[in-house]
Amino acid sequence: MILRGSALAVLAAACLASVTGIAPATAESTHLPGTVDLPCATTILHQQADWYLPNGEPKGLVWLQHGFARTGENVAALAETLAGSGYLVFAPSLPFMNLFGCTLQNLGDNTPFLDQVAQLFATANDPAGPLATALTNAAARAGRTAPALPRGFVFIGHSAGAEAVEYVAHRLHVAAPAAWPSLRGLILLDPVKSFLGTNTESSLTDLAPTGLPLLAVSGPPSLCNSFGSGTTALQNLVPRGFLGVRLPAGEHTDAEGISTDGMGELLCGIPQTGNVAALQHLTTEWTARLLDGVPPEDCADAQDAAAQCLTGTA
Repeated sequence: MILRGSALAVLAAACLASVTGIAPATAESTHLPGTVDLPCATTILHQQADWYLPNGEPKGLVWLQHGFARTGENVAALAETLAGSGYLVFAPSLPFMNLFGCTLQNLGDNTPFLDQVAQLFATANDPAGPLATALTNAAARAGRTAPALPRGFVFIGHSAGAEAVEYVAHRLHVAAPAAWPSLRGLILLDPVKSFLGTNTESSLTDLAPTGLPLLAVSGPPSLCNSFGSGTTALQNLVPRGFLGVRLPAGEHTDAEGISTDGMGELLCGIPQTGNVAALQHLTTEWTARLLDGVPPEDCADAQDAAAQCLTGTA
């Protein structure tokens, strides 16, 4: 169900909080640790970047971005689920503190840095581009041959990472017309808007008229999701509506699942098994639909429990 207009665009899917065991069946995948080079002021940052290769030819490329003060290791479980379902996953670790403002979350003006992240995808079809080079190098260190980067990609961001993928999508739209059609949609996991700057506002204002699919899985308002700031922005700035699910009893760490750590659990709660399974299931199902060009308006191909949640009423 796509919820449209200015009304609440998130389903209060209480059933998701109690669903267990609905994560999609996955095949084996291969984890390739590596780095990616990102210009920052007068230097080059060699950031940790994890790749997850499916068993077989990738069906699409997924950029999976962690949240504030986290690393790619904290979204490893979700990355493995996506790769096991056939997608090539790129999970970079982006700084949360940097003297030059090269940070994931906007602590002043991080847009020049995020412009460099956008360049990774603007040049993704170039075998000598920075993204393809990062994958090639990671595969070579493991004694493997890197697959070609797929033409279609989906951006998935958790927490502050959701704002980052919104901004990068916006930059592709305004500055990379050749790459823009390759972006099939955004999946925002408990999105958080930065306290400073207007990255969320400028990005969503630009993206709203484009028709790019925007999907969200949100938890209840809490300190860790800035009291639902990212979800509220979606409600206010995307008048065409978006597809959304709220986990009424969810935790901000549900997107991290077993990849969270003690700090995440202490500050933002212990992931709930049912929520983690539902989130992984929905994220994988939505990714498949976006890359197949099928509007994710229902759960016809999903298991009954998840379908009831997506098509139920608040």
